[in-house]
Amino acid sequence: MIDDIINETRSKMKSAVSVFEQDIHGMRGGRASPALVERLIVDYYGQETELRQLATISTPEPMQLLIRPFDKGAIKAIEKAIQQSEIRITPQVDGDVIRLNMPPLTRERRQELVKLLHKRMEDARIAIRNIRRSSNDDFKEFEREKMISEDESKQGHEEVQKLTDKFISEIEELGKHKEKEIMEV
Repeated sequence: MIDDIINETRSKMKSAVSVFEQDIHGMRGGRASPALVERLIVDYYGQETELRQLATISTPEPMQLLIRPFDKGAIKAIEKAIQQSEIRITPQVDGDVIRLNMPPLTRERRQELVKLLHKRMEDARIAIRNIRRSSNDDFKEFEREKMISEDESKQGHEEVQKLTDKFISEIEELGKHKEKEIMEV
């Protein structure tokens, strides 16, 4: 029973780190990356859909993204989603495609990206801590219902704390690496 909670906790924490990793992958350093926009939510005929499901995204040049929608009717919706996003790049509709020309990163923009990175790191740490709290609550509940002993509950709390420390340090490591990449000129 304890092992089940530990395994579930490990799995949820691993997935939280994975989501964080995908999230920061889109933050660009010195070149354009399709990951910057592929997870952008587009209101496609009343349905919230990720951009990567509506179009192919390529980098024809190091500082340009080319978005080619599968359905030409989605161009307006994609353009609107990009304009309303936090990436702050004006899309240029060019017939059947949308071009995003990346401005060179100024010092201020790099610092803004680092601030955004730190916010996302904190969100990921909060997610990990919420998973820890939920698991610890499960241990307390099982102990209250006499399904596990006090010692087993304590052991479970310790295991969950070890997992929490491990995954938070992974987030820190990923964040440091990304910050270095962003600040690189």
